[in-house]
Amino acid sequence: MDRRVVVTGVGLVTPIGIGVADTWSGICAGKSGIGEITRFDCSQHVTKIAGEVKGFKAIDFMPKKDAKRTEEFIAYAVAASRMALEDSGYTIDAANAERVGVLTGCGLGGLAMLELTARTVENKGPKRASPFFIPMLIGNMAPGIVSIQLGAKGPNKSVATACAAGAHAVGDAVMLIKHGHADAMITGGVESVITPTCVAGFNAMKALSTRNEDPQKASRPFDRDRDGFVVGEGSGIMILESLESALERGAKIYAEMVGYGMSGDAYHMTSPPPDGEGAVNCMQAAMTDAGIAPGDVDYINAHGTSTPLNDLYESRAIKTAFGDAATALAISSTKSMTGHLLGGAGGIETVFTALSVYHDMIPPTINLENPDEECDLDYVPNVARQKTVTYAMTNSFGFGGTNASLILKKYAGD
Repeated sequence: MDRRVVVTGVGLVTPIGIGVADTWSGICAGKSGIGEITRFDCSQHVTKIAGEVKGFKAIDFMPKKDAKRTEEFIAYAVAASRMALEDSGYTIDAANAERVGVLTGCGLGGLAMLELTARTVENKGPKRASPFFIPMLIGNMAPGIVSIQLGAKGPNKSVATACAAGAHAVGDAVMLIKHGHADAMITGGVESVITPTCVAGFNAMKALSTRNEDPQKASRPFDRDRDGFVVGEGSGIMILESLESALERGAKIYAEMVGYGMSGDAYHMTSPPPDGEGAVNCMQAAMTDAGIAPGDVDYINAHGTSTPLNDLYESRAIKTAFGDAATALAISSTKSMTGHLLGGAGGIETVFTALSVYHDMIPPTINLENPDEECDLDYVPNVARQKTVTYAMTNSFGFGGTNASLILKKYAGD
């Protein structure tokens, strides 16, 4: 089989808002979701800012008893999945449940639960550990609980490829539908690790911004004065299904999934190679899979973390992969507004890319006030841009040198 795959539903839980309408309008308006950390006492931490989800209540999306036993990242995945399923109008029932799967990406899982349980065991003894500790810790409980809550009995898997996990999950879900292993997939990424050890660990690597005095200006991809990324949290989920299924039920189609590329840097634990070779190979593989030329791509939702090396090396990679077509590309980093959701980044950013294709609207890169001379492409600075988007790419690159690129195409009808 080689079936065509389309996006028919989207759901978002982000630092910008809960729900697609609030998040997308905020993204297009250049709204920042970054602020001072409220989850824990950050007074002794070097970095005191993050992209926290505000006003989220798990009981709005699942029974109260289940909500009490569910770690935050799992609840975000359930919420975004419910939104996406409702948006799609897809009904999971006894007749199709075994053909509907769940595949999500998550980098670190229930880190907050791990920290809490470690303190409990150390201070009160091992018998005080919660029986829900392991189920609330492991990343695959996100697709597991989503399947339980929604009744999806098809392929069920979690991907843990660091900051590329969400994009890998979507790409893998596309392949399952293309090759007949499922008819529909609930897929995307999720993360919630704004915790003392996470912030301390990234600070120890000197990876985080320390622009604490002006949080909303802290994430500034491709800007000369960028000083690190900002940790974010949330979930982005899509309903993917075969084109045949979508047409049969008259579904709204946001975009068609047409290209998926993967690669490994084989270079360094945390740094991409200076020439961006792995990213180049990944983007070129996605274009080959889509059967398109570099000049066909209208927009790239960049990995764009706001770290000195990533933004420079990704810019070099785009120039190499796209050649003369690079200067005509519109490129933006929505991490300038959401922060970096780590394993969840590819989920929300693929949703943003689908919405860009559907609405012909390119989100801005905010805080791009002093362009880096070596990052000299069109990064759509500070103001969203109305533009016809026929093909769009989204990039996600992770520690260990793991890379993913996805290409979405406008669906114009057959």
